[in-house]
Amino acid sequence: MTGDPEPIGAEARRALEKELARLTAERDTVAATLAGADNTGDAADQADELQRADTLQRLDNRIRDLDVRLRQAADAVPPSETVIGVGTTVTVRFGDGAEQTVHIGEVADALDQNLVTSDSPLGRALLGHHAGDEVAYDAPDGHTTARIVSLG
Repeated sequence: MTGDPEPIGAEARRALEKELARLTAERDTVAATLAGADNTGDAADQADELQRADTLQRLDNRIRDLDVRLRQAADAVPPSETVIGVGTTVTVRFGDGAEQTVHIGEVADALDQNLVTSDSPLGRALLGHHAGDEVAYDAPDGHTTARIVSLG
């Protein structure tokens, strides 16, 4: 990988935007409970207040990460036709000779059986490589390799 912003597909962008909207609404709800709280109460009330503050911090961190990712993706160039990146479709041959065509995505989708996320072991191994390269990665059955047959 080059360190440049990774491109993001339309589906992944929509999923991240949807998550961002949901988290922003949740954050607003939690923040409203903190703004209206007074400092009187017992230890349980104070513990609840601390829990809401922790939740708010967690939401703020994820919202910031999503915002940065979406802004970076807006500046990214489309996937290369010769180097594997997010958005690339690639055919790989595994050690047992089986071939599979997958596409590299950023957001997991349980309904897409051919999606490999960029942060999975195989996805990380493939990023930045070319057709003909062999990559090594840790699979559930142990360390293994795969050869990149083609892109596109």
